[in-house]
Amino acid sequence: MTVQAIRDFLKLESASGLMLIGAMLLALICANTALSTLYAGLLQTHVEVQVGALELAKPLLLWINDGLMAIFFLLVGLEVKREVLEGELSSLPQIALPGIAALGGMLVPALIYVWVTWSNPAVLQGWAIPAATDIAFALGVLALLGKGVPNSLKLFLLTLAIMDDLGAIVIIALFYTSDLSLVSLFLAALAIVGLVSMNRLGVTRIAAYVVVGVFLWVCVLKSGVHATLAGVVLAFAIPLRAKDQHGNSPLRHLEHNLHPWVAFGILPLFAFANAGVSLTGMSPSDLLAPLPLGIAAGLFIGKQLGIVGFCWIGIKLGLARLPQGINWREFHGMAVLCGIGFTMSLFVATLALDGGAETADAARLGILLGSLASALTGYVLLRRALQKRTAGQQLARSGGDCGEIDDRAA
Repeated sequence: MTVQAIRDFLKLESASGLMLIGAMLLALICANTALSTLYAGLLQTHVEVQVGALELAKPLLLWINDGLMAIFFLLVGLEVKREVLEGELSSLPQIALPGIAALGGMLVPALIYVWVTWSNPAVLQGWAIPAATDIAFALGVLALLGKGVPNSLKLFLLTLAIMDDLGAIVIIALFYTSDLSLVSLFLAALAIVGLVSMNRLGVTRIAAYVVVGVFLWVCVLKSGVHATLAGVVLAFAIPLRAKDQHGNSPLRHLEHNLHPWVAFGILPLFAFANAGVSLTGMSPSDLLAPLPLGIAAGLFIGKQLGIVGFCWIGIKLGLARLPQGINWREFHGMAVLCGIGFTMSLFVATLALDGGAETADAARLGILLGSLASALTGYVLLRRALQKRTAGQQLARSGGDCGEIDDRAA
């Protein structure tokens, strides 16, 4: 990825993060005012698509979570494939520290969640909820700090988030599937064979992949495996290094075209549909219930503890080194921002928990509290660290100027 491409990506993600904040606030307003009935009715609107004997009938909320989020995971898959083949994940030295950080940032929050919720077996399945990081939201907070944030810190956060997304994909595939349909799985396997064959035969038309990808999505949706994984499989099949009739990489072309739609359309819509938790009748004791407390503690405490702790151990063992131009204060502030789970945590919660509206609201409350605490604390820590960096640079410059004056006087 070129320097300009990285800058464009970060600008896009930062702006998307600010839109996510707006969508979250709008959802909370709708869920806690006279608009609540209209808000709930909109999300439960029945939408049906039927072709012959094939019928897909779901409320609007599930079309967003199962359908539009498959496009989001398609984009994630495209980014992961490109980074693995040509980018920040293409060599061991580049992925060592982000890999260690991602491992700690998923393992420790999950352990904290399990520890807090151990007495409530009904919600233990949600252990992966605090293991996710919302890159757009985190970069949106970084954008509020201005141009003083080192580019190496932004790039590290971006690489960490990509590996975090890859971990989330693996977790969804392994742990969050329902009863499997062998017929649908067989048809999905045929679709995958078709995608791989097109890749091997040098097919570069994106439309051909999309047609097979839609068929794959329907098969995966009916199979019991979560439908969003179809987007990842489709992404891995689209060629990166081949060139289409216009001389473009099909993968890069599709990634470039999808990114604005996902950043400014799909993710804010998902946030609006899933962040609307009703606070009516809630008391402070509700915040200390195992489910919201486990999620909030996992995000706010577990993320920073896992990332900083694992990275410190990895650096001390000589497995990796701190990115150039970053000190531990700034690294800690970035680690706290990784506790902003929001979009991915909300998504995993929809898969992991099946306890009705009360359980869903409790999970959303924990996600919002943990993400908000991480955003505010991370912002304050990074702002102070950057102010110290600026003060140190100004002091060094003033010292140099005094030295030059003394030299001239001599």
